[in-house]
Order: sequence, then structure tokens, then C-alpha cells
Amino acid sequence: MPTSLPQAWMTHARRTLPRYTSYPTAVALRPGTLEEVETWLIADEGESLSVYVHIPFCDRLCWYCGCHTSIVSDYERVAAFQAQLLREIALWAERPGVRRGVVRHLHFGGGSPNILRPADFVAVVDRLRSIFRFAPDAEVAVELDPARLEIGFIAGLAQAGVTRVSLGVQTFDPAVQARVNRPQPYAQVAEAVEELRRAGIAGVNFDLMYGLPGQTPDNVAETADLAAGLAPDRLAVFGYAHVPWLKKHQSMIAETELADAAGRWAQAGAAHDRLVSAGYEAIGLDHYARPDDRLSRALAQGGLRRNFQGYTDDPARVLVPLGPSAIGQWPTGLVQNAADARVWRQAISDGRLPVARILPLTSEDRLRGAVIEALMTGLSADVDQISQNHGQSSDHLDACLDRLREAADAGLCRIDARRVWIPDAARRLVRTVAAAFDAATEPPQRHAPAV
Repeated sequence: MPTSLPQAWMTHARRTLPRYTSYPTAVALRPGTLEEVETWLIADEGESLSVYVHIPFCDRLCWYCGCHTSIVSDYERVAAFQAQLLREIALWAERPGVRRGVVRHLHFGGGSPNILRPADFVAVVDRLRSIFRFAPDAEVAVELDPARLEIGFIAGLAQAGVTRVSLGVQTFDPAVQARVNRPQPYAQVAEAVEELRRAGIAGVNFDLMYGLPGQTPDNVAETADLAAGLAPDRLAVFGYAHVPWLKKHQSMIAETELADAAGRWAQAGAAHDRLVSAGYEAIGLDHYARPDDRLSRALAQGGLRRNFQGYTDDPARVLVPLGPSAIGQWPTGLVQNAADARVWRQAISDGRLPVARILPLTSEDRLRGAVIEALMTGLSADVDQISQNHGQSSDHLDACLDRLREAADAGLCRIDARRVWIPDAARRLVRTVAAAFDAATEPPQRHAPAV
């Protein structure tokens, strides 16, 4: 990546854009009912499935957080949630089409899934295994708060058959940690990594961030060096999205303390350079993986995917949502559970799945989504071929290509006979290229900066 943000890219870097973990994006979902989507909740026998479980609790609030979560000071609310979650899982047993599918990926997110007691976490996984058929090599992944990770929970992870964990490191700089209410010493994270590997959990990911108050290219680079020294298999380097009008606690971070587009670019570039120098391969927008990791192999073999959990080698077309606000996906549409925990609980108590928002997918959505995913994963898209694969003429998306001319003139992409390439130097601006194929007009204040 260029050390400094090229002047010709400045306007593009200042845009606020979706992260394109789906297309259409989640903000396009509308209020809907389970009855409207019942026909979607059918998968052919043997269909690959993913399952996402959202744990909406933390015991501390990080000022940068954009997740759907709430703070609990005792375990009573968590225990009540876990009991209701088990009931929600049981409701899927009443839908044999989905139940017959084969789970190849199970992902716990949050919040902080390790707020559960070990026995309660194991009980959730056991219930899932009793309802769904798991592939022998299914990946079971869990996002963890390393500062709250205890030996007993690690033992629970191993007992439940967890194969991969993602540690929310964000930064190792103590001053930055203090400014975002996320204290966790390097030694604590290093010990957690050692204990996880000792327990037989071989897959370890780190989440890092740039754009936080007090971050500079130097301390971002230092965090990247320290992280690489612990030898995680994968790292994600996310840019902080400052949206205090959506997440009120972010008002604890003064906008004047945040870097501008050029500063964010320099921070992201510092992390990129250090991780690539340490032997990691750049994956898409903001991920890095060891060359022998499954994610790197998927990129090389054309099997890299992008979904609500980020970059993955998971090929499943069906994503089953569990927990408040969780989003699910079927070839025919998207669904989202009620975000309000009270509404979610009441639906389950009434014996129905807590679907609150839906979005049927059109053939045009699927076509544009395929182009956007190709750009987000492989930094290139054969728009001609993808259009034909979706039953459209080669020139169907020519208006989108016309929208890219300015970006192409600036060097953000190249267009040749309806094939679009994004140079490695511009990978951090891939979303600006993908946005040319987005038919939606969404409120920009809902999204993160392009860099």
C-alpha cells in the first residue's frame, strides 16, 4: 500500500460505505413475519448449513463498540437468556427441511460469548448437535474477550469441540486501551493464546483495530508486531466506525481525537506492511492469513466467501440465526431476529421463531451480490460472465461500469472488456469500487468510512 493516501483517492476515502458482508445490506431489511418466510426455511436434504449464535451480553462496555450488546452485572439475566436460547434451538427441530441439513460451520458472536458459564456454553453446543447433523470436519468458532477468558471456559471450549477462536485484541497500546475502556495487558493475551493451544484449540484469530483515539502509525505497527509474534493463524484489521448517533456510548470518544482519512490510511498501511513482512497473506479488504491457512487456500482456489461473519471458506448457502438481532440467509432471502430481547423472548415463549425483519431477494439482487462478492474477495470481477451466469445480457450492468470511470481514472481500478480489477495498492478502497454495483440509496451516516 502507498505510505500516504494519494491525493486523487482522497474523495473516495472520505466516503461512508457498507462493509458488504451481504448484498443487499442488512439495513435494507423491512418489518416482516415468520409466515412470510416459511417457504424459505426449507433446505434440500444434505444442504450445507451455517449456524450463527448471538450472545448479546458483556460485563464491560468498550467505547468503540458497534455490536448489539448490553452490560450485565450478575448472571441471572445471562442464565435466563441461555434457557430461552435452548428453546429457540428446539424450535428448529420442528422444521425438518432445515434440520436435515449438514452443519459445516457454527459461529458464536456477541457481545462476549465467554460471559456464559462453561457448563451453559457446553449445553448450548450439545443442544445444537442434538438438533442438527454436524459434518465430521465442521468448524466451531467463538469470538472471545481475552481479558475475561478463564481457564474453566477454555476447558468448556475444548469439551464442546471448538476448533477456532477469535480474540478481540484491538490494540496492545495501554494508553489507547484506557481511552476506549478496553484494558487488557499483552501478557494476559499471550497467556490466553498459550492456554487455548494447550487445550487443543489450534485455530486462533486476532481482531485488531485502527482509527481509535490515540492511535498512530507507530503504535498500530507495534501492535501488529506483537500480534504477529504470538503467531495467530488469521488477523482482521478493522477500521473504527464513529457513529455516536447510533451507538450513544461512542460519545465517550471525542471526534476531535480521531484521525482523518489520511491518518487512517497511514495506520491501516502500517499494520498491513508489518503483517505482510511477518509472512501473512492479505485477504480481501482487511484480513490476513498464513499461507497454509484454509482462508489463504480458499483465496487461491477461488472458494473464498464473504458473509455476515466476514471472510470465510464456508460454502453454505443457508445461515440459521439464533439469538436477538441475529441475521440469517437463504437463497431466497434474508431474515433477522428481533433485536429487542423482550420481543425475542416473547416470540420463543409463544412457540414461534423470533423473526422480525425480512428481505426477499430478487434475481437482480443475486446478480449484483455476486459481482460485489467477487470484488470483495478476489479484488476482481468478470462482469460479463457473471451477468450471463445469472441469465442476463453481457451489457446488463454497463451503467455500473460507467459509474466506475472516475475511480478508474484515479487508479482505484482497471476496466477491460467488462472485467474489473483492483490493484493491491487500492485494496483498502475496494468498497468504493463495489459500491458502483449497489442499487440501493442508503443513509451514509449508518456506515463506516471507506478507509
